[in-house]
Amino acid sequence: MNIQDFYEICLSKKGVTEHFPFDEDTLVFKVGGKMFALSSLKGWEEGTPSVNLKCDPERALELRTEYEGIKPGYHMSKKHWNTVTINNSDVAPKFLKELINHSYDLVFKSLTKKIQAEIET
Repeated sequence: MNIQDFYEICLSKKGVTEHFPFDEDTLVFKVGGKMFALSSLKGWEEGTPSVNLKCDPERALELRTEYEGIKPGYHMSKKHWNTVTINNSDVAPKFLKELINHSYDLVFKSLTKKIQAEIET
């Protein structure tokens, strides 16, 4: 997966916005004002891309034992976030897309019904 694919997958979801809240390097995707994916642009440029994705805590632990390319979230809550190494790991692009979808769905479902309804329309 390249950065354009990652970017398009994230932005194709309803209500998603992109931000740089921390610095000019960390691209953050939000839905309803809450983060669901973030990645260092420098990592992509240097050929070592990774992305932080929200994950169900139990599933996060399972994924970390099953996949070498999935680690506890770097600079994030280790309980709720995973860092996924892209391209140079055992995480296939199709599975990475599933993980992005899972992260988005988790955050979307945590939003109030009012905000969800606003996004859906």
